[in-house]
Amino acid sequence: MEKALAGYRVLDLTHVQSGPTCTQLMGFLGADVIKVEPPSGDVTRGQLRDIPEADSLYFTMLNCNKRSVVIDLKQERGKEVFSDLLRKADILIENFGKGTLDRLGFTWETVHKINPRVILASIKGYGSTGPYSDFPAYEMAVQAMGGNMGVTGFADGPPIVSHAAIADAGSGVNMLAGILAALLQRERTGKGQRVEVAMMDVAVGWIRTKLRDQQRPGFEEPKRTGNDSGGGQPGYLVKCKPGGLNDYIFIYTSNRRDVWEALCRHMAREDWIADPKFATPKQRYERREEIFVVIEEWAKAYTKWELMEILSGIGAPAGPVLSTKEILEDKHLRQRQTIVDVKQPIRGSFKNVGCPIKLSDSPVEVTSAPALGQHTNEVLQELLGYPDAKLTELRGAKIIG
Repeated sequence: MEKALAGYRVLDLTHVQSGPTCTQLMGFLGADVIKVEPPSGDVTRGQLRDIPEADSLYFTMLNCNKRSVVIDLKQERGKEVFSDLLRKADILIENFGKGTLDRLGFTWETVHKINPRVILASIKGYGSTGPYSDFPAYEMAVQAMGGNMGVTGFADGPPIVSHAAIADAGSGVNMLAGILAALLQRERTGKGQRVEVAMMDVAVGWIRTKLRDQQRPGFEEPKRTGNDSGGGQPGYLVKCKPGGLNDYIFIYTSNRRDVWEALCRHMAREDWIADPKFATPKQRYERREEIFVVIEEWAKAYTKWELMEILSGIGAPAGPVLSTKEILEDKHLRQRQTIVDVKQPIRGSFKNVGCPIKLSDSPVEVTSAPALGQHTNEVLQELLGYPDAKLTELRGAKIIG
């Protein structure tokens, strides 16, 4: 069965996490993703390496479904080889620091002249314009500047980072949307265009509801609310048995009257059903601290999964806190191929995150990340028709690897 992005070719100059998140998704959806690496390779091949001979899990988990070509873009002949590939590409994506691609000789004007149909996609920390555009960027720094840390943590404590890569991975997903939109527009115009995603812009988008609260009449600056739901529906994280590190469940009491009454019966607090102090969602939200003291005392008699069965049975939204170990073993995620097994020649089998986008006519098969330069000969012969003698000569001159 043909994949959704079959026939589209991506030149992937990305590294670390934001760019590879985007290009791996494109590979999952069937694009031919050619990862163009310097002779030293993507820096994450060696970061947090746990097996001496194998690429790190950092690299392998972000670079599945790609081919690897080594070209030295600092040499003029390397630029020539890359230009030949660019003529065959639909998308060129990079996440270098500001101005790096320009200094390599591939400004937008140059790229567009080489291939007027190509889409040049760039992920930057703070964008290519604006007062912050020259600031170096990394995940936690962008969380701080994007407002995420300012709304995360407890009211009497400092701002807290999220260890979910919301800026990096979020930028990759937003870039995928931008690239797909540019491809659709190219169908109408025949022309490529530039697409830019800034990590800070993406991070700001994640706190849209807090920016809403900031502007509501009579509201002060939103405070950090810890594990409170922070919205109109009372919700909180409660501890359950046996009391281990992740034996918690997040529970919403729901604004539905029938759900509230069923929860009261389960907790043997039928008196709250008729009590006018708890009659409306607004009143229950105002008394949420009192309510959740009782809920947590009730919850201590159950495991998080026992509570999940009870709460889902009455229509109360809830979610057990799952550890990373539980995530990798979760039967739901395994069945949906959100967690998949991938075979790697040196490492053996490891678990990876599959494609979160499920298309009925474009099934995803996750394949191992490539070795450094694994497909150099294959790609240059297949796409450019380079003969063996030329490949040998280029390799001898250390133009390709």
